[in-house]
Amino acid sequence: MKKIMQKRKIWFTLSGILVIGALVVVSVVGLKLGIDFTGGSLFEFSVDGESETTIESVENIIFESVPELTELRVQSSGDNTFIVRTVALEENQYEKITSELNERIENGIVELRFESIGPVLGKELKRKVVAALITAIIVIILYVAWSFRKVSEPVQSWKYGIGAIVALTHDVVITTGVYSLVAIYTDMRIDALFVTALLVILGYSVNDTIVVYDRIRENVLKDVNEHTHETFEEIVNKSINETLARSINTSLTTMVVLLALFFFGGESIHGFVLALIIGISIGTYSSIFLASPLLVSWEKFSLSKKQEK
Repeated sequence: MKKIMQKRKIWFTLSGILVIGALVVVSVVGLKLGIDFTGGSLFEFSVDGESETTIESVENIIFESVPELTELRVQSSGDNTFIVRTVALEENQYEKITSELNERIENGIVELRFESIGPVLGKELKRKVVAALITAIIVIILYVAWSFRKVSEPVQSWKYGIGAIVALTHDVVITTGVYSLVAIYTDMRIDALFVTALLVILGYSVNDTIVVYDRIRENVLKDVNEHTHETFEEIVNKSINETLARSINTSLTTMVVLLALFFFGGESIHGFVLALIIGISIGTYSSIFLASPLLVSWEKFSLSKKQEK
């Protein structure tokens, strides 16, 4: 049996370093926000026929037609299909761009969609994102506390919820930090898809954590009923070992799918998939090496306080 609990100071130190590093990256580099948050225009078009149109050629045409653009991102979303993101375009600028693309690309283009997001909508989306994350965290705490209400000793049920939230916050912070670091060298931005990825990570991570917690609950009740007199640290360590293979195997199978999407999927979902790869990797680690060890440390701290009294 692996002695995971005995090495919890190592896991806490590693998590602390990763979280601090992520916060430093976000503070120094900042978040490269997409048009979903800053406002701007997005349009998608496809090229008829078998014309070998490249991202670079599309960028050159757009910059030459509207040289005053301060921001431009072009992504391929499939065979001869492109997504263009820019600052907010006026109608005459959009017409210039589409006219130039039609003239200079063989067989012309087919406009698929055009969307414009104002700064007011961007600010509203920021508020909704924060509200969604806070709501998810509160609901998770309440659900975990209710689910573990029958296990009040040696750790109160609400502490399971707090442990899960600490692990989730750890996952979100590190994912955001690593994503921001990658964004320095790529065109990836923090957009609505990234927020969706964070919510998916929250769900995946808390599910993995609950599986471990549920086994802890079963073993605590078993210890009470069978009078085996194991310490809480021993029970938690045994529970993690019993669920370790399940957690790793589930993550590995999920990772195979995500890697396939990242390397063979469209460029437009690269940022979304990358965030999931980072978040699920960190989430698997935190559910094993952070969430449960926190309960043991909390139990030992409470016990030492009682003994002092």
